[in-house]
Amino acid sequence: MQTIGTGRPTEGAGPDGPTRGERISALAQQHGALVTLVVAVIAASLSFDTFLTTDNLGNMAVSSAFLAVVALGMTFVIITGGIDLSVGSLFALGGVLGAWGSRYGTVVALLLPLAVCGLIGLVNGLLIARARLAPFIVTLASLLAARGILLAITHEGATTYLVDDTSFFARLGQNKLLGVGVPVWITVALFVLGAVVLRRTRFGQYVYAVGGNEDAAALMGAPVARTKTTVYALSGVCAGLAGALNAAWLVSGVTILGSGMELEAISAVVIGGTLLTGGFGFISGSLVGVLLLKVIQNVINQIGSLDSAYQQVVSGAFLAAVVIAQTWLGRRRRML
Repeated sequence: MQTIGTGRPTEGAGPDGPTRGERISALAQQHGALVTLVVAVIAASLSFDTFLTTDNLGNMAVSSAFLAVVALGMTFVIITGGIDLSVGSLFALGGVLGAWGSRYGTVVALLLPLAVCGLIGLVNGLLIARARLAPFIVTLASLLAARGILLAITHEGATTYLVDDTSFFARLGQNKLLGVGVPVWITVALFVLGAVVLRRTRFGQYVYAVGGNEDAAALMGAPVARTKTTVYALSGVCAGLAGALNAAWLVSGVTILGSGMELEAISAVVIGGTLLTGGFGFISGSLVGVLLLKVIQNVINQIGSLDSAYQQVVSGAFLAAVVIAQTWLGRRRRML
């Protein structure tokens, strides 16, 4: 069973609370990625002199910020037991729309991607929640549709929309605050807000309840359809915002970006401890998952002799290992 609003498993708990074995399993699931991240950072800093340099850490933090924003929206979706394959295409579409809209000012550059990508996410949610279509099929169709819209507005990718590097929109992506890139501060603020929403609001309780048991949530009075629709709309908004911020950072809307980002976001969320089956997860874990993937990618780049394709191999291996570990921990809790 699931304690609504906490994301903590309670099945098999004794009369005085969870058993010692349950607590160990829960801690391993919640903090295993963090421990792995700390070990990876220590190993990388001892192996490569350039790893802990200001430039390397700064670039890694900014590049992580865009994936982290996408993973934030994906976390809500996966906790409800869903999946969103459209976020990579929405990320690219948001970047192009942001670059195109920047000619009309920063407000348009930010609101246009949020509106369009959020609308696509809303349609996804309505089809999944109201028409009861499979999330995999609906979001796969949206992936193709968003990529088609992207190609249409860029004339099959022949047109690249540039951002005026003296505009406020460009400074939003490239400037630093206290030595840290502005996109990183935006991402941190969004994660704090997301954590509060997920753990301290009624909507967050509904998200956990729907993922834990949809029928039981409906019997308890939770607005199941509205909750599922909202999380997909939120995922679209996050992908669009990440794309717009990335366009501000690159001062252009690059059409080829976002390919495979949906898999990276899913991997980061699951590596961070969120169950693919839904009902359990937390925002901070997704952030740790993103950082762990980026550290691994950075280490591969530091080695130099390894092809970049190994990044995907390692990410896939991590994802498989985490899913196996989650399955084992879940079975262990049921046996206790």
